[in-house]
Amino acid sequence: MMWDVWWAWVAAGICLAILEVFVPGFVFLGFAVGAVVVGILLALGGAIAAWLTSSVSMMALMFAIFSLVAWLVLRKVMGVRKGQIRHWETDINED
Repeated sequence: MMWDVWWAWVAAGICLAILEVFVPGFVFLGFAVGAVVVGILLALGGAIAAWLTSSVSMMALMFAIFSLVAWLVLRKVMGVRKGQIRHWETDINED
């Protein structure tokens, strides 16, 4: 099955990272990190890969958890800092 192949997860992560370049805002970057992490865990093999590949729902759950954690970390690191306020001097529609 395609879900069990590690390179499919890594390829999906790379595609999502490329998509992030075209759609800014850290929307797809967390999903890309989650897919690559699942792919790396599958590539490492062993007990973790056996447990991870026990069902498609388990892989989807791990993908969702890794993606959420990556998104939260990215939001914390690259988001608006505490006390930082955005000010606009001009509006692009006022010319």
